[in-house]
Amino acid sequence: MRMMGTTIAAAAMSAALLAIGGTPANAGQVVAGFNANTLPANDDGSTGFVSFGLTLDFFGTSYTGGFVNNNGNVTFGGPLSTFTPFPIVSNGLPMLAPFFADVDTRGAGSQLVTYGTGTFGGNATFGVNWVDVGYYPAAYDKLNSFQLLIVDRSDIAAGDADIYFNYDQIQWETGGASGGSSGLGGNSARAGLTNGTGFAYELPGAAINGAYLDSGPDALIDSSNVNDPGRWIFQVRNGTVQPPTGVPEPASFALLGAGLLGLGMVRRRRASGH
Repeated sequence: MRMMGTTIAAAAMSAALLAIGGTPANAGQVVAGFNANTLPANDDGSTGFVSFGLTLDFFGTSYTGGFVNNNGNVTFGGPLSTFTPFPIVSNGLPMLAPFFADVDTRGAGSQLVTYGTGTFGGNATFGVNWVDVGYYPAAYDKLNSFQLLIVDRSDIAAGDADIYFNYDQIQWETGGASGGSSGLGGNSARAGLTNGTGFAYELPGAAINGAYLDSGPDALIDSSNVNDPGRWIFQVRNGTVQPPTGVPEPASFALLGAGLLGLGMVRRRRASGH
């Protein structure tokens, strides 16, 4: 189901998002590098705390690192093993999720999740690569390639950053334990970001079967908020994410009340395993 509860659409800001140039690693938007560290082949695993090599002021809290989760997201405050994507709303856990779904890198044809620090556009950057990754259960007949970059913009103000979601290829949308069949249907992927308490945003097409796929109506390789297909950029300025401009279809920043916290939307793994 799509997001439930009261949402308040915030007015779009007039200032355009700042795009920083980079050299694609291939035909898409994923840029080379940020691969000094590797998350071993796994299903639903996470790293321990990893340093970003920069400071991100995210809604008044300064983060110097976080947790890289196999299932297409980075969280602050603790890891996340949940595999069925839940609405990216006020769930209590700050999250940056370029593609929240059941990534499984145990298959012989799947690559592993890599991450590390580097530079992008001349600025210190932390990046995570989910390049050619498969889905549960250890399937690799379809592969996805996407990336998260946190780009330091302390040249503007301390704690400022640009958050990039980069997409090269989206062939699957769902794991087999999330109602999917051969990577399709069921509880489809979500993409977006939240501070965990009051701010949340999902990219158009979240949780809609087929929407994010390369051939879909909201294909992540084609959509953008900066007129650069396959790339979404969110400016964080003075601790606040600036509303995106130029989105291909109406989208809202959700300012969600405390009443959503009781909805119990997070799907947890069955006690018997996955």
